[in-house]
Amino acid sequence: MITPPPRDPLPFFVYGTLRPGEANHDLFLRGRVRTEEPGRLPGAVLYDGPGYPYAVEEPGTGGISGELVTALPQTYDPLLTELDRLEEYVPGDPRNLYERVARDVVRTDGTALRAWVYLAAPGVAARLRARGRLIRGGDWLARR
Repeated sequence: MITPPPRDPLPFFVYGTLRPGEANHDLFLRGRVRTEEPGRLPGAVLYDGPGYPYAVEEPGTGGISGELVTALPQTYDPLLTELDRLEEYVPGDPRNLYERVARDVVRTDGTALRAWVYLAAPGVAARLRARGRLIRGGDWLARR
């Protein structure tokens, strides 16, 4: 699979604290996005982390729910930088908790859109598979 250059202006797929009504939505996204629409990331499962979720790729699974967020063009670069910082993502750093990757996200009309997604880094994903708490149904908002 070809991954776009790291700063291609793709939409973001958010599935946890950046979703509307959650703690980081207004802090990072308010006034900086053109559109937000529901989406589903197929082939992934969701684990409950300490206060935030981790998406882990699991081919053949139903997927996880979230929103596709398209940034305003003038806010894209600073927003990408801030989201990388929020997710403690540094390209190539083996200490990353998350990796930012491009994946196809399915919209409610069935069409797919390529988007940036922060997935659990390989070491984190292995620990979650071994002893993490799975969020059944893949929806962070329905976990309560």
